[in-house]
Amino acid sequence: MAEEKVGKEKKLKKASKKSLRTMQKNRNRHLVREKARVVKYGTKSFGRNIWLSTAATIVMSITLIILFVTVVASVILTNTAEMMKDKIDITVYFKPETSLEKLDELKAIISEDSNIRSVETSTSQEEYDKFLKENAGSDEVLNILDDEMTSLMIAKMQSTMRIKVNDIDNLDSIKKIVEENELFVEYVDKEKAPTYDVNRAEISTITSWARIARTAGVILASVFLVISVLIIFSTIRMAIFSRREEIYMMKLVGAEKSFIRGPFLIEAEICGVIAGLIAAVVSYFGFTFLAPKLSNYGINVDAISSVMESNQLILVFLVFILAGVVVGRVSARLAIHKYLNKA
Repeated sequence: MAEEKVGKEKKLKKASKKSLRTMQKNRNRHLVREKARVVKYGTKSFGRNIWLSTAATIVMSITLIILFVTVVASVILTNTAEMMKDKIDITVYFKPETSLEKLDELKAIISEDSNIRSVETSTSQEEYDKFLKENAGSDEVLNILDDEMTSLMIAKMQSTMRIKVNDIDNLDSIKKIVEENELFVEYVDKEKAPTYDVNRAEISTITSWARIARTAGVILASVFLVISVLIIFSTIRMAIFSRREEIYMMKLVGAEKSFIRGPFLIEAEICGVIAGLIAAVVSYFGFTFLAPKLSNYGINVDAISSVMESNQLILVFLVFILAGVVVGRVSARLAIHKYLNKA
């Protein structure tokens, strides 16, 4: 009897395990079937409200494009300002025919400043040689440079020191050395002031543009984001209203909330995916068209171009699509939360 009882218990355990596995398989199939139906109903709902869905998609695309332009403009203008800062050098002019030994002494003094990145000096003769190279194609200039004129030019041409700094906005310590150090005071040419402020106005303007681009972009993107949320909100609300009887019947038969909400979320996510793709394509071709023209004006587009011309472009497209899906889903959830319980 004991053996029969043990045998029956084993059979029951096996049957229970088999039943649980069967139930799990059926449950998984049910979930897949349910998800498929949600996607199907959401796609149909998108087509049913095609005009509102199209409007929501277009406004969302504009929002994403504005966000892209804001980021790109900010990066480009900031990089351009940094590039100009990097190219700027301060030129200090010394009396003509200042010797190389003295220039080396002056260089050693100025190099002690922590803001100095590099220092190059040039004698009057070297400056004259640069002048010849710059005018190598001008026969009129070269024809008048006889020995007497050459000697006269070298005697009048200042020696120079070209300084590159780490922080162009912090020149006080360098100015103090140039204006107060005894050796600098003795040899600096009083007739030609150092070029501290060359291109500073242009850099300031570009930096201001970068700030304006960020601010204006954020404002515009926020406005269009609100509009797109409102349109999607209205689209979902109308869909809920048109299907209120169907939703009521689904509640009566015990449909889960996730099954009722699902189609509306899918509808909004479809808008987001399409909007993301449209925005990504328009942004890519727009930047590809404008990049060479911007480069011709000395605007640094290298940072964005390197992304657009590499495998990272796929990530850019995915970010656009993800942003569209997030905007659509958040908008739909707001509408569902407010109106679905009333339906």
